[in-house]
Amino acid sequence: MPIRREHRFFYPIDWPQLSAVIRFRRAKGRCEACGRPHGETVWHLGDGRWWDVQAGSWRDGAGQLVCLVVGEDDVLGSVRTTRVVLAAAHRNHDTSDNRGVNLIAVCQRCHMNHDRPEHKRRRWRTLFRRKAAGDLFGGPYT
Repeated sequence: MPIRREHRFFYPIDWPQLSAVIRFRRAKGRCEACGRPHGETVWHLGDGRWWDVQAGSWRDGAGQLVCLVVGEDDVLGSVRTTRVVLAAAHRNHDTSDNRGVNLIAVCQRCHMNHDRPEHKRRRWRTLFRRKAAGDLFGGPYT
């Protein structure tokens, strides 16, 4: 996922190289949270379970092998595909902390799950600020 223009200032100038080292040298092109392979199109069920072609089995959202019972909630009718893209993420959400232990290679699903509390916090703050501005200036959010 590209870095937004307004956030680029917070990342080091060598971020693309650092990110590549984390994603492809250390993680060997696989998500460190669930094991999905970078650049591959994987089948998934929408709840985190996905088909691992190399293992020939389904895996859960944590990368553990799982056994599906045929007919379980009609899972075969809900199979979808997605192309996996790895990104380097900060474990503590501090973009100035670029130590190897603070960086993790994650797929887009795991990245969204990792950032969910931060997104909720930012969303609440944005809505709070809009409401405060509406209270102050008599805008539409009063």
